[in-house]
Amino acid sequence: MLLVMLEHDRGTMDEAAREALTFGRKLAAQMGAPLHAALIGADDAELVSEAGAFGAEAVYTAVHDVLSDFGPEAWGEAAAEMIRQLNPGAVLAGGSERGNEIMAQVAARLDLPMVANCLEVDLNGGAGEWAITRQQWGGSLLEDARLVSERPLLTSGLHTLAAEQAEAAVEAVAQAVEVDLDPSLARTVVKDRVVLEAGVTLSTAPVVIGGGRGVGSPEAFAPLEELAAMLGGRVGCSRAVTNNGWRPHSDQVGQTGTRITPEIYIASGISGAIQHWVGAKASKHILAINIDPEANMVVKADWAVIADLHEVIPAITEEIKRRRA
Repeated sequence: MLLVMLEHDRGTMDEAAREALTFGRKLAAQMGAPLHAALIGADDAELVSEAGAFGAEAVYTAVHDVLSDFGPEAWGEAAAEMIRQLNPGAVLAGGSERGNEIMAQVAARLDLPMVANCLEVDLNGGAGEWAITRQQWGGSLLEDARLVSERPLLTSGLHTLAAEQAEAAVEAVAQAVEVDLDPSLARTVVKDRVVLEAGVTLSTAPVVIGGGRGVGSPEAFAPLEELAAMLGGRVGCSRAVTNNGWRPHSDQVGQTGTRITPEIYIASGISGAIQHWVGAKASKHILAINIDPEANMVVKADWAVIADLHEVIPAITEEIKRRRA
């Protein structure tokens, strides 16, 4: 059995879980094993049904007072107990911050090896030996590794493949698993949330208008804000912009900022340093606006306009206004 740990937020499945199930279908087929899933802190029928739509034949649920909300220690111990009871051949989770944290907890508790951010996993020479390609340094480096383990713990690279439902959905069977958790594990459980902003966020926006050092000043971001508002998107920025104090860190796109997945990312005046590219590369399409034709962002973009962003951005806005009129 390949067991996929399903990440969710209070009963809503996370995209990382869907990606892990998509990744897991291929791996389970290669193992010649059924694809099953584990759901911690919830037994919602809709989550079970959605897991079935992505190919999970069975979903094991663990509910406990300590699991009232997410907590790395509680979820890690619950996952470890489920693995002890279910005895899967391999365990997989999505490569989000939460998924990697849970699997690290499991690895420590079960004394098993963990490999994070996998892009390819192949059986190599039989049971217990795995050939793995994974991304390092935010995706700027690919590492080929060999893992010898009877029960590998893996996470799939975040946003490295599109989540796709199975060609033939199955009706997943839900089965409760009893877990015995010490109340002390609740010391790191989420107790409350404060909504800092409503509506579309940088990580969920369908359109992101990015600005870099080439924008020139905090005030010069106004045309970018206008275009983003017209397209129902958000404004992002490079690290150079936050370092200059022009925009808050919450607007930063990159390895140490927010990783975005819009339908289109319009990167204006951004050179495209590797750290920024790591945060932007999951965009469906990228349009670069830059006066430097050799800029990294221009070279890697789907489309590029070699011109002054202060002329191009207002021109795009005016054309949209004209067409809508």
